[in-house]
Amino acid sequence: MKRRSFLQTAGLAGAAAFSRESRATASPPPAMPPSMKITRVRFYHNPKSPLHFNQSFHIVTVETDQGITGIGEGGSKDTIEQCAAMIIGEDPSRIDHLWQMMYRGYFYPAGREKLDALGAIDLALWDIKGKALGVPVYELLGGLARDHVECYSTSFPSHGSLKETARACIEAGFRAFRHATADPPPGAPFNSREIVRKTYEDCVEIREGVGKDGDWALDYHTRLDLPDAIRLSTLIEPLEPYFAEDLIRSENPDAYRELRAHVKVPIAVGEQFGSKWDVNRLIEEQLIDYARVTLPNVGGITEYMKIQALCEVHYVGLIPHFTGPVSEAALVHACGVFSGPVLMEMLGRGPGEIPHLPELYDFRDGKMWPNRRTGLGVTLDTQPLRLVAEITQRSRPVPMLARPDGSITNW
Repeated sequence: MKRRSFLQTAGLAGAAAFSRESRATASPPPAMPPSMKITRVRFYHNPKSPLHFNQSFHIVTVETDQGITGIGEGGSKDTIEQCAAMIIGEDPSRIDHLWQMMYRGYFYPAGREKLDALGAIDLALWDIKGKALGVPVYELLGGLARDHVECYSTSFPSHGSLKETARACIEAGFRAFRHATADPPPGAPFNSREIVRKTYEDCVEIREGVGKDGDWALDYHTRLDLPDAIRLSTLIEPLEPYFAEDLIRSENPDAYRELRAHVKVPIAVGEQFGSKWDVNRLIEEQLIDYARVTLPNVGGITEYMKIQALCEVHYVGLIPHFTGPVSEAALVHACGVFSGPVLMEMLGRGPGEIPHLPELYDFRDGKMWPNRRTGLGVTLDTQPLRLVAEITQRSRPVPMLARPDGSITNW
């Protein structure tokens, strides 16, 4: 038998002593309550929410028999009711299992509107888990990889000219000032060649405003056809934009193969996408530089972390689209643990006062700052909201099949 050296023996003895001392002095780690079950899901209408289904600011709460309630955001009444009915009576700690159940439980894969609802519930499940274990959600995702999350500003308040507004944005602490392609005059047609020329002139002014150390970005808003998107990208390339967003329509992601061959400015795409299957080829073939997919649109934190893993493998950064305030708070947790480049979108100067969210995210000096509050770190006052759905009964319209180990497979 091979003999251990003195150092090996001493090391083993020291490790054993340290282990005994740790067991004697350390507090036991918190644990999920052993039999927690989901008892009720409520859906609250937020009068400030946009009208489109797949970017709603409506509030979802998931309640448990242990008195812990999770807060989420997104969805519509019908889509929330369908997803929520599948998880009543389930263990909220099995988040990925519940995600698969809600996504696949009606046999037909969830579309982007339903994914927004699924994502709202998923946010609430992560909130429950963090609260039950007494930690922020980012601790459950691996711990922070950054001290804060940099932001860029969309619709920064005017300070006069475009140049002066861009300068004020950078002076407020934002990493970048975001602009969009020019609008046609009221009542005039959208003449893309004129729009390209006017947008370029705006970008020259913005570059002067942010200065040599500031950054700026341009949202094409899917308005341009391929030739004009290429022409505008070529014009602004010497102005060094941080990114160009949504250069062409999103229905056919394969078109970015042709675009990428002609465009050198960094490309950010994904605001209109849903799950990882919408964006995986753009990431895997490095047709984009930044993923704009966001919460809850992709189906929540559970799915967002899988997309992050794809991005890391292929050196693609994260620039998630702004949706609602709870989702923005959740993005601090999800993006805070990512090792690659991250830039979050913030509307205007910051959140302002949101009556139903007395405690939200920590935003200051143009940056998002992680905090130590448990779960998502959000508190909810339902008084300004209207309760429109309450789900307490379990419903599964098609059989759920499982493999021998209990994992879900399709019916």
